[in-house]
Amino acid sequence: MTPIQQEIAQLIIDAVNLEITVNEIDPATPIFKEGLGLDSIDALEISVELSKRYGVQIKTGDANIEQIFASIEVLAEYVATHQSH
Repeated sequence: MTPIQQEIAQLIIDAVNLEITVNEIDPATPIFKEGLGLDSIDALEISVELSKRYGVQIKTGDANIEQIFASIEVLAEYVATHQSH
């Protein structure tokens, strides 16, 4: 995992109180449903934390939201290219 992928994985773990460690997460695993098993409420909590930490705005109505949250790999790449601080 790259450093930003590790940060994002830890942010997700903390935001939704997952009982796993960063090392137990494959960055290519889907974040929702069969992957980490998260749902839309979790996505909202993660989005708030991403906004606080990186200045990245992901709105629930965003047409690309499923692609943005496809995996930690994809989410980390999105954050890296869209962060404002």
